[in-house]
Amino acid sequence: MILFPAIDIKDGQCVRLRQGLENEVTVFSSDPAAMAEHWERLGAGWLHLVDLDGAFSGKPVNRELVRDICSRVGIPVQLGGGIRDLDTAKAYLDAGVKRLIIGTMALENKELFARLCTEYPGKIGVSLDARDGRLKSRGWVEDTGLMIQDVVPELEEMGSAFFVYTDISRDGMQSGINMDALEKMLGLTDKPVLIAGGVSVLEDIMQIYHLVDKGLEGAITGRAIYSGSLDFQVAVDWIRQKQQT
Repeated sequence: MILFPAIDIKDGQCVRLRQGLENEVTVFSSDPAAMAEHWERLGAGWLHLVDLDGAFSGKPVNRELVRDICSRVGIPVQLGGGIRDLDTAKAYLDAGVKRLIIGTMALENKELFARLCTEYPGKIGVSLDARDGRLKSRGWVEDTGLMIQDVVPELEEMGSAFFVYTDISRDGMQSGINMDALEKMLGLTDKPVLIAGGVSVLEDIMQIYHLVDKGLEGAITGRAIYSGSLDFQVAVDWIRQKQQT
């Protein structure tokens, strides 16, 4: 299992939002690239970047900052937020991003999403952001009218290589993982799944570790590792020990 430290970028800073609300911002660092190096030093195997400005505006805003981060770390980077056309996707991959996470495009422009998956096989995943199972888009501000089970089979057929499942009600709240929702998500697909939202203490990692056998690739954690309720290095060491046994 991979533990992905999240670096959410807004106005050039490393921030976290509460439940995806644009006006519920906590700034954790004015230097996201230095923060990326920090997590790498503590043992991160991947980085999870989110261009929040891009997610809300629908266009890339922090491309040069993303390029700088990719050049300064030796671990792979995945990124989501505001990727709604092929040119933006190509620019991020050319900047050094290893794989992309698509949200709005996958739900609203399926032909374009399928083309993206065809051009970059294995590099494109989908962010499924839900509240009570109902999918949101455009930075979590619009209700799609769809449930997760309505879209997963078609997204797989179009070429999605993995899924990131976020329980919006848990995101940034440090309230624990919605295990029922996560297990339902894992039951919908044979593709790797990442969980985001609710990972707040080491016990949360311990609770979901057994789901690796059911397709859980990893967990994304943000506010918890910045506030200190989850010691990132301790969590990474615990996972490594489990994998060696």
